[in-house]
Amino acid sequence: MTSKEFDGSTPLAREIQDLTRRRQAIAAETLPLPSRTRIFTISNQKGGVGKTTTVVNLSAALAKSGARVLVIDLDPQGNASTALSVEHREGTPSVYDVIVNDKELEEVIQKSPEFDGLFVIPATIDLAGAEIELVSMVAREQRLSRSLATFLDEYDFDYVLIDCPPSLGLLTINAFVAATEVLIPIQCEYYALEGLSQLLKNIQLIEKHLNPKLRVSTILLTMYDSRTNLAHQVAEDVRAHFPKEVLNTIIPRSVRISEAPSYGQSVISYDTNSSGSLSYLEAAAEIARRGVPR
Repeated sequence: MTSKEFDGSTPLAREIQDLTRRRQAIAAETLPLPSRTRIFTISNQKGGVGKTTTVVNLSAALAKSGARVLVIDLDPQGNASTALSVEHREGTPSVYDVIVNDKELEEVIQKSPEFDGLFVIPATIDLAGAEIELVSMVAREQRLSRSLATFLDEYDFDYVLIDCPPSLGLLTINAFVAATEVLIPIQCEYYALEGLSQLLKNIQLIEKHLNPKLRVSTILLTMYDSRTNLAHQVAEDVRAHFPKEVLNTIIPRSVRISEAPSYGQSVISYDTNSSGSLSYLEAAAEIARRGVPR
């Protein structure tokens, strides 16, 4: 290939130059660590918006930058546990034992092989019945919150990311009560805003009655396809409604992001130089720079 064929005017050359520039910018930046633990619930009642993918890759990106990160998998499917390569077969000590059987988090925590500083509280299939078991328990909405507060009094973490099931049951309510910030992934497709108003109303109710510290601090646009006008329009609509909360970084549709979980990895470790990996690294950096919302 001649230099003329590979000049800055070709789409491929421009893409390579852009990826190189972004990679160099990320490598040159040292991210600030929060002065106190930031606890995020990643939630959206709509399924298929990249919720678990966001938990896995943001946690890996933050850990890669030097932060100590705890992922709490509160989804009975256990997909975050799978993607971060921690044991979660039936009978494995898990978050179920914490919220139902009063085990301490330190008894069920596992280290992810992804990065130093990345730890996981796994979910097992036992969690599927937890909603029913919680109904009759005292302070059922605060089971996770109390356990997490005790744990963080003893162990130092910069970030806690809680992955929720795509519904507003007692597991998700436990996540909202335990958190101080909500991160909402929104898919750049037609039904993006459908159900979001109801989710925000539910968050306001929890803030009013159960957790006055809870705030929707971050909205992340996911599955963005730059070739379609629809994706551009959805992104504009979301930014118009939530100008302060939406991150500048947008997560693209990416084969690498989709492939990574089948190898028990985040896209950060699976293909560090891919556009999907760079986007999550940039999103993590933006979250770190923004700091705790006032």
